[in-house]
Amino acid sequence: MYLKDMTNAQWFGVFLLVGCFLGKARAEEVRTGESAVKESAVKEVGVWIDRLLKEQSLRLFGVAEPLLVSAKTAVERGSNQQASELIDLAKGLRASFVTRQAANYSDMMVLWPSRHQPQYLISCVEGDRTEIDEDRYNPSVQRIHIQSGKVEVILRGLSHCDGIRQTPWQTIVATEETTDGGFYEIFSPLETTEETVENRHTGRVLTQQGEISRHIAKRQALPVIIWEGFEVLSNGIIVGGSELRPGTTGRDHDGGALYKFIPSRLYKKDEKVIQLGDSPLLSGSVHVLQVWCYESGHIANPQYGQGCEVGNAGWIQIEAKDAQLQAQAKGATGFYRPEDLHLDPHFKGAGVRYCWTNTGNKQAHHYAEVMCAHDAQPEVASSKKATVVLNRFVEGDTEFNAFDNLDFQPSTGNLYILEDTSFSDILACLPDSADRDIKSDGCIRIASLKDPSAELTGFIFTQDGKTAFVSIQHSKDHRMPLFDAYPTDDILMITGW
Repeated sequence: MYLKDMTNAQWFGVFLLVGCFLGKARAEEVRTGESAVKESAVKEVGVWIDRLLKEQSLRLFGVAEPLLVSAKTAVERGSNQQASELIDLAKGLRASFVTRQAANYSDMMVLWPSRHQPQYLISCVEGDRTEIDEDRYNPSVQRIHIQSGKVEVILRGLSHCDGIRQTPWQTIVATEETTDGGFYEIFSPLETTEETVENRHTGRVLTQQGEISRHIAKRQALPVIIWEGFEVLSNGIIVGGSELRPGTTGRDHDGGALYKFIPSRLYKKDEKVIQLGDSPLLSGSVHVLQVWCYESGHIANPQYGQGCEVGNAGWIQIEAKDAQLQAQAKGATGFYRPEDLHLDPHFKGAGVRYCWTNTGNKQAHHYAEVMCAHDAQPEVASSKKATVVLNRFVEGDTEFNAFDNLDFQPSTGNLYILEDTSFSDILACLPDSADRDIKSDGCIRIASLKDPSAELTGFIFTQDGKTAFVSIQHSKDHRMPLFDAYPTDDILMITGW
């Protein structure tokens, strides 16, 4: 039959058959496409989440667009620079210098008199105890006027001042990151100037006139450890870590532990603490954290050791002066270089929640972590009852690693984490939402340092979460003048959230 001889009915049948064939083919194509999309979603779900964090960065993090990569072009510190020349920032953020005359190795900082309306930064200087001229040691604690940038020395003569905090009774406490690290309390930090630790062992502090200080004292009741991050709770209890790498003191020796100091007399709100002898830090007990592999009350508990690093934990009492030796001997849980530690201001449960960084070693593919602990009864330190539960909150990777400093953004509860590495980044990490896991819901990069000789440290937010301060620590300074006969660091203010 020729096509010209086909009837209308026959033509309709042909069209119907072709239509069915094409429809089946199209349906198969759609099914294949859907399958490919689903398969892609399964394989690339992590990429999708990263893309979502980027697209929603303004709503989630308060920045118009995150940084997609770390800084790559090396910039050396020098005079006549703008702050923006030293750091890359997420879209919408801006940087300016507070001062370029902070002492070299300026580290953690406190906002004074408060985070609400800060006028000064009180900073720790992590330099060696060194005589910079005949009658002066290195600067150790400085105050920096935020508006003018004026830098003054409060205290000299510490070794590697690192951790620093404000107490609820309005004093400053500063610590040393060294094997025999001490803990010092400073009264009247705006009036106290140019005092010196004459003897680190006894804690003898002298004024400029050679008299015994009435404003600064070493608190001998606190543990002698390699002090790093710590927090002072509202009742005067102190929790902090010792910055120790596993294996440092001997093969199969544990890393840095977490310690708790409980004052003999807990501080009560609005209690007057006017002079050195009034402080709750005069006496108390020292305890070290031990994580257990069994629940409280189990016949095999306490069972502890390598592998028991998360979960239930209790506190073992030790002596302050031999804290690190006793921690090792009594089975304290060790971590890989515990560094900065902060309270979670948004936590609503019983007790407190605090998080800290374990820096690890990226060259050994140990990419760092942020641990968080819920201490339901901070005033209790039991070796038989688990009062603490701790777990990993953020895990490092090949791109985000070597975690060091951190701070919670008060307005959002987002956790900001700083890297201790060349071209160091600042990450912003979401809280954990009502999903299945107990980890951050995701992180973005909000800043990256262009100077590979330095690191970012001491990051701290104002109470409204719209301004932050950060130190660019230990840059090469051969192109910069000395200040106070000592090399200098830059302190930046970041705004725009």
